[in-house]
Amino acid sequence: MDSQEQKKKKDTNKIYFLIAVIVALLGTNVYLYFQKNKSDQRIVTVSDEKTALQTELEKLEAELEQATSATGELSDELKLKDEELKAKIAQLREALSKGKLTAGELARAKEDVKQLRYFVTKYAKDIDDLTKKNQELAGERDSLKTTVSNVTQLADKLSRSNDSLNVRVKAGAALKTSSVDIVAFRIKNNGRETNVTRANTAQKIKVQFAINTNPIAEKGTHDIYMRVLDPAGNLIIGEGGTFMANDQTLQYTYKTAIEFNGEAKIFTLDWVNRNPFEPGNYTVILYADGYTMGRGTFNLK
Repeated sequence: MDSQEQKKKKDTNKIYFLIAVIVALLGTNVYLYFQKNKSDQRIVTVSDEKTALQTELEKLEAELEQATSATGELSDELKLKDEELKAKIAQLREALSKGKLTAGELARAKEDVKQLRYFVTKYAKDIDDLTKKNQELAGERDSLKTTVSNVTQLADKLSRSNDSLNVRVKAGAALKTSSVDIVAFRIKNNGRETNVTRANTAQKIKVQFAINTNPIAEKGTHDIYMRVLDPAGNLIIGEGGTFMANDQTLQYTYKTAIEFNGEAKIFTLDWVNRNPFEPGNYTVILYADGYTMGRGTFNLK
């Protein structure tokens, strides 16, 4: 009886032991299962974060390229910053391409990308500010060009007006006659002069001209040039010199000088013809200060 009870007790202990072993195995499997799930989830999470960081790097690289191409020539400072940012992107891309990243490496990569985002954003803003500044300077330059062009045109206009005014002033300052009277004379043996009207007796002419009052004319000596045209319209060559008048180079018959003080005055000049006079109408033209001063005619029979 005691033997049977003892045997029965041993069997019961075996059953309890087997149950304990089974429970332990089940617990181990459950623990390993949950640990595997956690590991899988961690791998998936790390992989997703790497992908997100790589995508962010690609976006930053594209933004950097867009910012660089949006402006023309970069300053030395911006060129250096551009190279630094591109090098940092390449460094982070290489780090993310590793097969495995520790939690610390991943955290550092995330922080580096975050800082890189700040620098790329600031760099893009600096370039945008530079572009706007260049546009403002271009506008100011164009405005300045327009102003310079307008000033140049105004200066040219004033210069032309000044030249025109100088011409008018010069013309206004030139001496002018109010009348020119010409009389032919014969010179007698005793030196006395008698006025004549016939060509065969005429030897000289007296030209009497009245000069108008001219307050802007230069006071002092003025050269007077006289041209005498014969009845055929040909110039009678006297001294054979030339002078400038009315923007032309002309030959003169006779040259003299007078003193003028700005007040109206009558002057007389004498000219002796070296050759015989021909019958007909003669024209006498007087010049002073580069302009025609006056003219008159006389007739010899």
